[in-house]
This record gives sequence, C-alpha cells and structure tokens, in this order.
Amino acid sequence: MRKSLMRMTLRQLQVFNAVCVSRSYSRAAEVMSLTQPAVSLQIRQLEELVGQPLFDYVGKKLYLTDAADALRRASGDIFDRLESLDMQLSDLQGSLQGQLSLAVESSAKYFTPHLFAAFRRQYPDVGFQLTVVNRAQVIKRLSDNRDDLVIMSLVPDDMALEFFPFLNNPIVAVAPPEHPLCRAATLSMQDLERYALLVREAGSGTRKACEEFFQHKRVHFAQTVEVASLDAQKEGVAAGLGLALLPRHAVSLELATGVLRELPVEELPLYRSWCVVHARGKRLSPVAQAFFAFIRDERAQISALAERFSGSPRPQPSGS
Repeated sequence: MRKSLMRMTLRQLQVFNAVCVSRSYSRAAEVMSLTQPAVSLQIRQLEELVGQPLFDYVGKKLYLTDAADALRRASGDIFDRLESLDMQLSDLQGSLQGQLSLAVESSAKYFTPHLFAAFRRQYPDVGFQLTVVNRAQVIKRLSDNRDDLVIMSLVPDDMALEFFPFLNNPIVAVAPPEHPLCRAATLSMQDLERYALLVREAGSGTRKACEEFFQHKRVHFAQTVEVASLDAQKEGVAAGLGLALLPRHAVSLELATGVLRELPVEELPLYRSWCVVHARGKRLSPVAQAFFAFIRDERAQISALAERFSGSPRPQPSGS
C-alpha cells in the first residue's frame, strides 16, 4: 500500500464525499460548516496523497475523475465499516443503537413513519433519517448507494437488487363528493375517460403503474393535467379540477372525512406491493438488518397497522 494513503484523514474523506454529493465546493462548505477555501485546501491535500486529480470542471459543472470514483467507493466502505462498528459496540452494551437512512417513494411517506414508530418500540435507541423522492430518484439513489434501504413499488428488473414485498398498495379512483360519478352504483374505467385526470410528474411510480394499467385496459383520457406532487393531486381533485388515481394509503384521511370520495370502479383497486429494497451484495448495517427483519417477520403487526390507512368504505350512491 502507498504510504501516502495512510496519511488520509477521515475529515478529508468527509469533505470529499460532501463535494461528490453536492458537485460544488461552495455547497459542500455549507454542509460541512466550513469556508470554501478550507474545502479547496482539503481537496488539494487529498489529491496530493492520491497522486491524481479528483475533479474536473467542464464549463461550470464539476465532474468526478476515475480516481474520485475509486476513492468514493473506498471511502463508502470505510464509513460503512465504522458505522457498523459503532452499532456492534452498542449491541454489545445491550441495546441496538445507530441511525437508519431510508428513502421512500412519495406515496409511501404517509405510512412509513408509522412503520418506523412500530419498529422503534422494539429498538428505542435507533434514529431515523427519511428522504421522500419519486420513483426515478429512488432508482438513482439505489445506484449511488445513498441509503441503507429504500421502500418502493415496481422494483426495476434491470438492476441487481434484493427486495421483499410486504404490503399491498391499492390504487383507487377519487373524485370530489359533488362529482356526478359519485351518484353511480358501479362504474367502469371507460366511464371516467371523458373527465380530466390529474397525474403526477414523469418519474412517479404511481403514474407509471397507472399508465401501464390504462394501456392494458385501452383507456384514453380526454385531458390530463400534470401536477408536481401527490398532495397537489389531492388538492386539485378536492377543488374540482379533475379525477385522480391515488394510493388509498395516501388519501385515507380525505376519504374518512368526506373531502374526497372513492369511485366504485369495477376494475379497481389496482394493486401493487410496497417492497423494502437494497442493492444485491450490499453489506447492511445492524440497524438496517434489524429493520429488514422486522418487516419480514412482523407481517401481522404491519397489516394491522395498515388498517388505519385502508380508507373508509365506499359510500352508497346518493339519489339522482
């Protein structure tokens, strides 16, 4: 081993990783509570130890060199091992400690905190970092090994992933309570076609599932309106801008309070499964292992917890 590599410090590697994530010296300085010259100095010193440049500027964008890619993977292994050591030492003291870094698709953000709360009742000293993103961003984070675990539906089959389905994610059609379709006893998907449909942005898992479903059922909506978030979809439907197909977990409160109504569409719910996912071969920390085992082994508890998010029963149609 090169003697120069032994002179690297963990602080230098922390600064380096901050630059890799932010692709900016100034943003890395903010994250690390340093000045930009201090960040530049740490990177220069690290480049001297490595013996190669770590970053290239093309135009105004910063890119990682091959040496930086190699160093980033190695530093990730180092910090993973240190985190694992910390958790193992805590375990030897009689309690599981550490932090779980979890990324979830945005439609799972309503259920996931309750899931973690149930887990934390068994492991009260574990912390929680939750990142909410769309499906495309979840896949990118999986590729970059940014999180301990992710929760998503529609797990991609072109990546080397380990996953465990643990909960149904029913997708239902919703409308404002005064909508004429709410008076029907039963509906087909074709009955919805003449109304505007509020859809999520490209990259959303729910949108992808719905588009595949529409194609299979040969359903074509006269008008679609793209909105930037699931919450915007719910507000748009409540305001009368159109219909939407949404995970029932995400609209349970609105269904229970009557702000929205679930339409009695014969072909729905559309079922997809929530899955806990990590890269194949990834070395899970003790906390991540415990959380994965909790999801795998506590199916009855998780199903009972999910009943809170099942939504109210479909109301009987009112008279015409």
